[in-house]
Amino acid sequence: MHEGKVGMYVCGPTVYGDAHLGHARPAITFDLLYRYLQHLGYKVRYVRNITDVGHLEHDADEGEDKIAKKARLEQLEPMEVVQYYLNRYHHDMELLNVLPPSIEPHASGHIIEQIEFIKKIEEAGFAYESNGSVYFDVEKYNKKHNYGVLSGRSVEDMLSTTRELDGQEEKRHTYDFALWKKAQKGHIMRWPSPWSDGFPGWHLECSTMGTKYLGEEFDIHGGGMDLLFPHHECEIAQSVAALGHSTVHYWMHNNMITINGQKMGKSLGNFITLEQLFSGDHALLERAYAPMTIRFFILQAHYRSTVDFSNEALDAAEKGLKRMAETYERLLKIEAKNESTVEVSGLRERCDAAMADDLNSPMVIAELFDASRAINVVYEGKGSLSAKDLDELKDVFKTYLVDILGLRFGDADSGNNGQMAAFKGAVELLLRYRQKAKQNKDWATSDEIRNELQSLGFTLKDGKDHTDWSL
Repeated sequence: MHEGKVGMYVCGPTVYGDAHLGHARPAITFDLLYRYLQHLGYKVRYVRNITDVGHLEHDADEGEDKIAKKARLEQLEPMEVVQYYLNRYHHDMELLNVLPPSIEPHASGHIIEQIEFIKKIEEAGFAYESNGSVYFDVEKYNKKHNYGVLSGRSVEDMLSTTRELDGQEEKRHTYDFALWKKAQKGHIMRWPSPWSDGFPGWHLECSTMGTKYLGEEFDIHGGGMDLLFPHHECEIAQSVAALGHSTVHYWMHNNMITINGQKMGKSLGNFITLEQLFSGDHALLERAYAPMTIRFFILQAHYRSTVDFSNEALDAAEKGLKRMAETYERLLKIEAKNESTVEVSGLRERCDAAMADDLNSPMVIAELFDASRAINVVYEGKGSLSAKDLDELKDVFKTYLVDILGLRFGDADSGNNGQMAAFKGAVELLLRYRQKAKQNKDWATSDEIRNELQSLGFTLKDGKDHTDWSL
């Protein structure tokens, strides 16, 4: 990080299907980092790639590019398939309040740059051509640069991760990985190159686009823990081979989400898309869950810890989020007094320290809940806050709850902001008229408003100078 600027690259989705629960965690984790760095005053260039050359995400039986397969079966252009799922991914991210990146490059839009990157690796002597494909010579690289510097694993570990699609018979060693693959007859997604009509290797796109948009050295590279090996390990090898040095200063990996203690997978029947979570349309779901409940659920755990999904866990997150929303609403309604009779000092410093401690979002949430007790005491008329302390509390809650944690409440989470805001305003207006009626001892009007609202399904709870309501 230098001169107030940060370059951040995060591995984005492979767009051949709907976004699922596993996509939500890295998106929210690095959105948290993005928001926090901006809060600290950094100018962040956030690059999140789109993998739309999906050859390494192949069907086990066919070895076929999933995007190409969908295009063939549905008689669509491959980019139609890509755009359809990318639009849906963006919609899901918007519902989760994930900020868009600064740049969102597509692998398919950077074929020329990837070809040039391969040429550099060839010139350095760490790549070889075989039957129109180009492979990275891991053994030769390892003798000079130490393959496995990120994960601590050896080249032998690649034996269990090498995919059949790579064409083992073409390689010098089974652990060599593809930089360029010659396209077989009928392969739809293909481009001309000095070696063959084909397509780039999966690992190559991130090395190429990261350096194109962030330079030969940049600050942060992130992604899910499942990408650490071999993907990110191969990225490091490619970059060192092509440029003579590593490009990334800091690597960050979020941990996985399990479902009822099991790894998520279609074969286990526990593969849940974000759309299914929001609608409740899945056998494992007891009901629908709002996008902000999903966000809060993920932020309640440290990004490096495993999170186990269950209906019980989401129910608890929903209740916690509701309590936090109620407290924040109460804070905004409190009127300042001459002095503070409750202790609220040091909250900002504690939240700052938690975020500086490796993005400890669970501790930030715990600190805000702890401060909620004092807020509720004041709201219930059993204490007071000075104007200085009240303004400080409001600013800290907005900064951390809204700006950094990225949580939205009530009408903002409904997907129908205008109508919900009008609905809420109408209810508040009726309650203000009722409060005036009580002050004027017009009990008949006060009771009429209360009874009519209760008959419509509202629950009212009268306080000293206000009335809380829920539907």
